[in-house]
Amino acid sequence: MYTLLTPQGAVPSETPGALGGHKGGKIYGRLDCAAARRALNHNGGLTYKKNRVFFKDEATAIACGFRPCGTCMKVEYATWKAKQPS
Repeated sequence: MYTLLTPQGAVPSETPGALGGHKGGKIYGRLDCAAARRALNHNGGLTYKKNRVFFKDEATAIACGFRPCGTCMKVEYATWKAKQPS
């Protein structure tokens, strides 16, 4: 059983999430993201792991208030960044 984050909170799921995220930074990205992998390998990943969340899809991650990762989702990040107030 997996746990996925939704706008209503964490819910159990029979299938794993398609995207991962970090609660502290409110960032979501691909499961094979190099930045996330580095964070997981830093000091055993203890801090990162306790803030790790998973999402069914990109729409859910956005609905939860997360933004795309600038490392693994460059196009999505650029689109998000362009919409931010300067």
